[in-house]
Amino acid sequence: MGFIRDSIHGDLHLTDFELKIIDTVEMQRLRRIKQLGFTNLVYPGANHTRFEHSIGTLFLANKIATRLNLDNEIIELLRICGLLHDIGHSPFSHVSERALKHDHETVTKNIIKDSSITDILNEKFDPKLVTSIIDGKTKYGKIISGDLDVDRMDYLARDSYYTGVAYGVIDTERLLYSLTYCDNALVLSSKGVQAAESTLLARYFMYPTVYQHHTTRIVNSMFRVSLSRLIKDKVVVEKELQYLDDGDLINITRNTKGLPQKTMKNIDTRRLYKKTDTIPLIDFENPEKIVNMDKKYLTEAEEEIANKLDVPPEEVIIDMPEELSFKKMSIQVNTYNGLKPLTQVSPIIESLKKAQYNYADLALFMSKENKQQAIDKNIKLIDYLTLPM
Repeated sequence: MGFIRDSIHGDLHLTDFELKIIDTVEMQRLRRIKQLGFTNLVYPGANHTRFEHSIGTLFLANKIATRLNLDNEIIELLRICGLLHDIGHSPFSHVSERALKHDHETVTKNIIKDSSITDILNEKFDPKLVTSIIDGKTKYGKIISGDLDVDRMDYLARDSYYTGVAYGVIDTERLLYSLTYCDNALVLSSKGVQAAESTLLARYFMYPTVYQHHTTRIVNSMFRVSLSRLIKDKVVVEKELQYLDDGDLINITRNTKGLPQKTMKNIDTRRLYKKTDTIPLIDFENPEKIVNMDKKYLTEAEEEIANKLDVPPEEVIIDMPEELSFKKMSIQVNTYNGLKPLTQVSPIIESLKKAQYNYADLALFMSKENKQQAIDKNIKLIDYLTLPM
């Protein structure tokens, strides 16, 4: 039995079983993986880690499960799911993920099914059940991975605190006490609609301000291209990234001649690429289709622009926003007239789903010198982009 002092939630109680999992190399690695990647280049305080977030998610999972009067065994299970939900993140989290074939959810499942953590889990729980809950399945899955889950509650509060951006401050207590079960589904009480709106508004504002800040996008894009080169040249094997931390990957990048080394030197000296052109997603007839289009269309456009400028294709980057704030909202609200979708009960949520395309854009990034060339040759991104039919 032990305690960890958390910056957001205070003293967190941990059982001996949880401490055994925390002491594994897989879990300790998360101490050395930043939650927000290179965002600390914009917000210097954003140095918090996936480990902190995982502990916080465990705490909130415990809080909501206790509030719902779930059995002690289920509470213990949900705490473990909260603890392990991000175990598969590669160095620099989502920054790296876009250069990889497998997302962190897939790697998380593999680690839980086949690692030192598996043996510990088998003492109490079925690892397959743990992965199902983390994946948002079963009766309890939406607590960990849903429209209003404890993962989101923790990272919004945590990211807001460490960046100093007030948009992420949410009424976690009100939201936790507004979630309940109806017909084995996690639903929101009518009294919790405003708390849900506040949470989703916070996420909406955090995206352009923090998660998709233009400088963060540029650095992330530069590093992602460098990582793709490392993988292509077999300097790094994708499967091995689950064993590396931020420092490991930085050292490999710094010591690999060519594009990787040049990229790290540019990041270290803040010789960052510049935004050369953008296309707001709202300008497209079907912005959702653009967000989900095959990246081959972007690669083809990058190559065409590079040929026009007579530079290597890797020096031209077309960036799509990593993830928009709202996908399909499925959570129901328990109203006086029965269960209704949150989007029907709250016109604000439906408006936010449309408004998210106002700040999201396709962006063309390149070096200061190449940008000047592009301006001189009147290169416009829209002229080179073949859109999917």
